[in-house]
Amino acid sequence: MSKTHSSVLSLIGNTPLVEIKNIDTGLCRLFVKMESDNPGGSIKDRVASYIINQAEKDGKLKPGGTIIEATAGNTGIGLALVGILKGYKVLLVIPDKMSLEKIAHLKALGAEIKFTRSDVGKDHPEYYHNIAEGYVKSIPGAFYADQFNNPANIMAHEETTAPEIYEQMDGDLDAFVAGVGSGGTLTGVGRFFQKVSPKTSIVAADPVGSIIKDAVKTGTFEYDGGSWLVEGIGEDYIPTNCDLNVITDAISVSDKEAFEAIQLLLKKEGILAGSSAGTLFAAALKWCKEQNEQKKVVTLICDTGNKYLSKAFNGKWLAQNDLVNFNPKGTLEDVLVSRFDMNEVIYVKPDDSLLVAFNRMNDSDISQLPVLDKENLVGIITEDDVLNNCSNGHGFDKKISETMQKNFKNLNVDDSLDQLIDYFKTNSLAIILEDKKFVGIITKIDLLAYLKRTNING
Repeated sequence: MSKTHSSVLSLIGNTPLVEIKNIDTGLCRLFVKMESDNPGGSIKDRVASYIINQAEKDGKLKPGGTIIEATAGNTGIGLALVGILKGYKVLLVIPDKMSLEKIAHLKALGAEIKFTRSDVGKDHPEYYHNIAEGYVKSIPGAFYADQFNNPANIMAHEETTAPEIYEQMDGDLDAFVAGVGSGGTLTGVGRFFQKVSPKTSIVAADPVGSIIKDAVKTGTFEYDGGSWLVEGIGEDYIPTNCDLNVITDAISVSDKEAFEAIQLLLKKEGILAGSSAGTLFAAALKWCKEQNEQKKVVTLICDTGNKYLSKAFNGKWLAQNDLVNFNPKGTLEDVLVSRFDMNEVIYVKPDDSLLVAFNRMNDSDISQLPVLDKENLVGIITEDDVLNNCSNGHGFDKKISETMQKNFKNLNVDDSLDQLIDYFKTNSLAIILEDKKFVGIITKIDLLAYLKRTNING
């Protein structure tokens, strides 16, 4: 066997299967297929490769052409990886809830990105599929990958993903659990196992708010405007590539359950998984624990968690989106998302330079920092303070102690929300003390996130 590869594209597929050993799976044996090992970091590399190769065979994609797709991110990365290596231009229409890591990955690959709204249905003109179709009509030589309707999507899983699982499980599989984005994975895998292993249950893992579970369980559905934070799966309609006839069961998973599942996977199994894998894994655990005898179950690690570090593994983001346990006390502790006494606050020291302050603000995407001498708050430094001292390009070597604000107001962690709202009428940030000790900063965006969370929860 050759020890080298002529292209990274030859690394697509043949991903390993790992058994879960440190998490309670009931009487069942649960295995995860590591689709995150694909070169683009997700299962969608398979789909992208099949779609592009088939389009070339059919004459729909010609040299110098532009590949266009509406995508939640991973199909876009796959298309950009394969397409750009083959010399094509790639234009992607992406909903605005995508993670920063996915966007950065796409830009680094050289794809052109167009953002659109993630809160509208398929009949809205700003729905990402509708916008993508508009670009296809207006750009000469454009090819619409159209993963939601393209049969090559299904073929990728029927001809590669499913046979790999069948071989890895020695032909003995009781259930396969996956989500529905385009529907290609469940349809392709389901059709394969219908032929070779009719006993294998095909189970849809569906985010709460999506209509797939109802469609599978009752044969009817009605989209009520629900939304979810998990990326890449869940639907408000039945895509052409989703064959409900091959799906035998469906399980709903809340966002909170999904994000808790990927934390569990990392801590217990060392697997850094993306948000959709959290939905799949949580659903697989539920299915396993419903069984009264040992069964063998496979689900997918659809993509790597490296694409979600700013979201799924960011404590502040999780708190602001109500994805951690929240027991409101009616005080500012409910709004405070980062605490100094828990090593969650980024700060500077009086003897640090303005360059240090700038770097920490820039790297953490914040506009102010507390200045601490040991555990004592001695000042505040803001981006305005840095700019006022460095506007001529010099001054970055000045000490923070020379430029920081030493006079600042504060609130107590036991103060009320009404006091905070009133405080923000004349102040831009709130210094929070507890027993006269500094515990953190609350900004207006923190307050807005809290208000959004409490409004959603009623």
